[in-house]
Amino acid sequence: QVQLVESGGGLVPPGGSLRLSCAASGIRFTFSTELVGWYRQAPGKERELVAIITMITGNTNYADSVKGRFTISRDVAKKAVYIQMNSLKSEDTAVYYCYTRYYSTDYWGQGTQVTVSS
Repeated sequence: QVQLVESGGGLVPPGGSLRLSCAASGIRFTFSTELVGWYRQAPGKERELVAIITMITGNTNYADSVKGRFTISRDVAKKAVYIQMNSLKSEDTAVYYCYTRYYSTDYWGQGTQVTVSS
């Protein structure tokens, strides 16, 4: 059974940093197309892609709103994906979800709250 578990959320002042982690279980990353992403959903808004990484090749893609501030990385052996978030802004406040698509099925973590506020 595939599971994704996020951790690392919290309250941080504007300009601060947080690192989120996503631990995957029940999955084997063996194909170059397999990827893990971070999405976020703010109150009253649709869920949006933040960043995504291909597990085998390490290729990344970012939303324009986080380019230069957020960095996604992975540890294939640990089946973990991380997102380092720097220079956080109030508009980054949201629930952050880990996502993967495995054998044509979408999987989501339970989400972790990130609140940027003074």
